[in-house]
Amino acid sequence: MQVDDTPLSGLKVLVPQRFGDARGFFSECWSQRSLAEQGIEIDFVQDNHSLSMQKGTLRGLHFQSPPHAQAKLVRCGRGALFDVAVDIRKGSPTYGQWFGIELTAENGKQLLVPVGFLHGFITLAPETEILYKCSDYYAPDCDGAVAWDSCGVDWGFDGPPLLSEKDAAAPALADFDSPFVWQGALA
Repeated sequence: MQVDDTPLSGLKVLVPQRFGDARGFFSECWSQRSLAEQGIEIDFVQDNHSLSMQKGTLRGLHFQSPPHAQAKLVRCGRGALFDVAVDIRKGSPTYGQWFGIELTAENGKQLLVPVGFLHGFITLAPETEILYKCSDYYAPDCDGAVAWDSCGVDWGFDGPPLLSEKDAAAPALADFDSPFVWQGALA
């Protein structure tokens, strides 16, 4: 598996190898052993699967705070999405900075989002499916969000996105007191 660094410490792009023929392809999307060999050790405990029917559906920017903070490994199972992570680790040299990447069923790329980042995406095609692994279980009392339009993200979408009530009411990054603290450079 190819692992690429991003400008934000700890945030990685994973590109699994695909083996194809006339029938389609096979790909090992995640291997704890392969990632450990590259210095990435995360125990995932929950898989999530989301379907967005309309192009322009925006989900985020979300986080889950300690003691149930989550790292995520995100991929697209069908369609296309623009996936975004924002560093919210107090004291981080890249606090408030974002990284975005197009994830599609065709390109097979994945985004590894460590603890201490906001996460969100906008769909670029109708009937887009996102699949992601989480390093902790969902805990409603630790669930939070920051306004999608308060971090300077260029979502690359014209017009108003389709939002949930929760996301539409989320506070701006400038008004947010992050529960995460920079622990130094991550692998």
